[in-house]
Amino acid sequence: MTTGRLAAPATGTGNRSRPRAVLPALCATQITSWGIVYYAFPVLNPAITADTGWSPTATTAAFSAALLVSALAGIPLGRVLDRRGPRAVMTGGSALGVTALAALAAAPNQAAFTAAWLLAGIAMAATFYQPAFAAVTRWWGEDRVRALTVVTLAGGLASTVFAPLTAALAAHFSWRTTYAVLAAVLALVTLPAHALALRAPWPAAPPPPPRLPGGGSRSVARTRPFVTLAAALMLNGFAMFGVVIALVPLLAERGAGPTAAAWALGLGGAGQTLGRTLYATFARRTGTTARTFLLMAAGGATTAALALFPGPYPLLVALAVAAGTVRGNVTLLQATAVTDRWGTTDYALLTALLTAPAITASALAPVAVTALAAPLGGYPHVFLLLAACSLTAALLTLTTRHRTPPRR
Repeated sequence: MTTGRLAAPATGTGNRSRPRAVLPALCATQITSWGIVYYAFPVLNPAITADTGWSPTATTAAFSAALLVSALAGIPLGRVLDRRGPRAVMTGGSALGVTALAALAAAPNQAAFTAAWLLAGIAMAATFYQPAFAAVTRWWGEDRVRALTVVTLAGGLASTVFAPLTAALAAHFSWRTTYAVLAAVLALVTLPAHALALRAPWPAAPPPPPRLPGGGSRSVARTRPFVTLAAALMLNGFAMFGVVIALVPLLAERGAGPTAAAWALGLGGAGQTLGRTLYATFARRTGTTARTFLLMAAGGATTAALALFPGPYPLLVALAVAAGTVRGNVTLLQATAVTDRWGTTDYALLTALLTAPAITASALAPVAVTALAAPLGGYPHVFLLLAACSLTAALLTLTTRHRTPPRR
């Protein structure tokens, strides 16, 4: 993964070469961190509620609160990442994640369970895509899209690896023991990987492009294009995450059984992986604004099609795969949104500010789409609303054009 162009000197590094261990380490830690801290919960939640008597709404709200905390914590962590690099942030985040999982396993009551998830939210901000993207963007410079693709392809395998593993553990142990085992796995994989592989000197950030308003990148966050793009990503994030949450109940309303609906959702995840492999080619052939508009509009179109076509089942699966392909591209679109427009200076902080509304919206989506299904008359109407959100987001992106030449 570190041969060829990926081994060339990085932007801002002078005569330093990119550290060889970074990409393999980040691939391993993204699979493990996402798989354990994020994807294990939906697998274990039925056992948690059955054992404790806590309501599924309350436990899911605790998980959503963790996502909200991650959006807020990402902003100050972004400042640290820009100045000092990812090693301390990601190693500390791994330690927090292990502590949070151990606290979940031992939680004596619902309040302690919720508090553990709030701690896990800080760990998410410190170990998920944001710090990994910051590391790759600074070290890989011009070749960042290729390296980002590698990291996100690995991250896309998190549910494939850890959802079945979590289910297998839960079949033999209690949910508390399962979380304790997963905490040990998280410690064994991510703590040494982050501590040892991210030791290379952190390259100095390039100076901001001279035509940035106010002469610095931080002022970008107060400009109309930045705020408008953040709003578009928020609407689109709400729609995309809503589709993931609502796809199974939509297919159930269309007559699909639980297994068939689960297969459609799983194949949509495969489409997400496919989309990430296509992004670099798509990026080379499109401009920044056009690419953003097309992806959000495509997301709206696939969501509307899922609402309007009642079947047959193979067509619905194909649409689910198409929607997943769009989602896979959007992950990399968000990872490159700042550098494509405003350069790499203060990348982590600006990305955290840009994506915090989208993360917040995705945290609220599970509750919102479930609550809207009955008043709107079923999940097809929910999907029409989600399609309208994506299409509105696409139109907003057309107003974000600017003339600032990014420094890469």
